Amino acid sequence: MPSLIPVTTNRIGDHLPLLELLPSDAPLSWVRNGEGLVGWGVHATTTVSGKDRFEKARNWWHHQLETFAVANSVHGSGTGPVLFASFSFDRNQESVLVIPKVVVGQKGLQSWITWIGDTPQPLLPEKRENISQGAFTFGDGSISTAAWKERVAQAITRIETTKVDKVVLARDLLATTSADIDARPILAKLASEYPSTWTFAVDGLVGATPELLLRLSRGMVTSRVLAGTIPKTGDDAKDLALAASLARSSKDLEEHEYAVRSVAEALEPFCSSTNVPESPFVLHLANVMHLATDVTGALTETKHRVDAFSLLKNLHPSAAVCGTPRNIAFDIIDEIEGMNRGRYAGPVGWIDASGDGELGIALRTGQITGKEIRIYAGCGIVAGSSPEKELEESNAKMIPMRSALQS
Repeated sequence: MPSLIPVTTNRIGDHLPLLELLPSDAPLSWVRNGEGLVGWGVHATTTVSGKDRFEKARNWWHHQLETFAVANSVHGSGTGPVLFASFSFDRNQESVLVIPKVVVGQKGLQSWITWIGDTPQPLLPEKRENISQGAFTFGDGSISTAAWKERVAQAITRIETTKVDKVVLARDLLATTSADIDARPILAKLASEYPSTWTFAVDGLVGATPELLLRLSRGMVTSRVLAGTIPKTGDDAKDLALAASLARSSKDLEEHEYAVRSVAEALEPFCSSTNVPESPFVLHLANVMHLATDVTGALTETKHRVDAFSLLKNLHPSAAVCGTPRNIAFDIIDEIEGMNRGRYAGPVGWIDASGDGELGIALRTGQITGKEIRIYAGCGIVAGSSPEKELEESNAKMIPMRSALQS
């Protein structure tokens, strides 16, 4: 029988901010307001696809865990061995799972390091590395803006003539530069400009999502739903008035209600109780405002413990990135959207050895491939939508990634 692989977790003292610890090669990140997890080095990685991809991911992770001898002196969510995951939107596309060799975590005043292997505790860098980034050239993505507006009009017609209430349509832009793209300056800028979002990186997918698909910790689950968006002007008085109009907008409230209902219904089978606030709050980000609702639940105690993989299977795709009803909306997206979303709008984040974790929806994101990065944005189309306004909203949602690519 092969010997088990040591995995050690120790507390650590002061260190550079998490994102400044990352090397250039295949960085992994899940950071919000300076807290979270970063990782590097690859102990093991695989891809999964198909309708049972969440079960395949769980089985692979559990198989890997069986090969570890874990010494964890810290305990708590995110300590011990950690799996970083980035799932595709469409089950037929590839999802990526990575177990890093080194993970550094921070929560409040507590920091820890986990490493895999029979080696001394890794040394962390003591000085911030200066990283420069070349200029980017932007071009059309999979389809032109004019063609995308036509697809929005098609979706509105479907909503008016079929049994679908909401369809989310996405679009992309392609940015190119002269050298291979380093994810680190992009992550640093996103974290600086959007500290209340979750800044993530897994296998070249980078972004800053405001939408937490699920947080599972000690039997409590939370999901933050965003649907209904209005661009900011930068004028405080005008933006307060816009926030009030968003909170009263029948079109945006309708879109939001579909998304909240979809999440609440997905969590209900697993929970002994759930809490769904009666009305949303307005979440202010640097570039846009969203209607937001935090749905929470207490998991039912059962013989077989519910883990993050179980919840993902029910939660994805939510109405916020697909539509309502999900199956009809998904078919319409497949038929008229005109692009491959890849891992955009899929679950992204981490899961630990106990099955707890945090995963967001991969929004405000880009996929790096060598010297190219493809950036994405999507909009919820309902009966009251207009193609011009949806294009404006999608442009506003692309501002974080476009700005992060400016040196």
